Amino acid sequence: MPAFVISDVEPLDPELLREYRSLAEASIARHGGRYIVRGGAIESLEGGWSPQHIVIVAFPTLEQARAWYESSDYAEALRVRRQGALRRRLVLVDGEPG
Repeated sequence: MPAFVISDVEPLDPELLREYRSLAEASIARHGGRYIVRGGAIESLEGGWSPQHIVIVAFPTLEQARAWYESSDYAEALRVRRQGALRRRLVLVDGEPG
């Protein structure tokens, strides 16, 4: 079953953000992930949630998504993120049918 990593992103530093994106993109690809949504217009329909930027990445399995997040190659991207590239809320969602 697929799994999805969903990020609600607030960009902070454009230069660091470019570096983060490059590192994250490469690590996602190495772990079998692919971008489903990477920005775009957002229309808030209910609940008062007003994200600035949404990113959704699909992985073939929940295990692969976790392995990516915990990997040493993604750790470098996390280091850049923590230097002030962006703030975010991040969730991992199992794509198992309900």
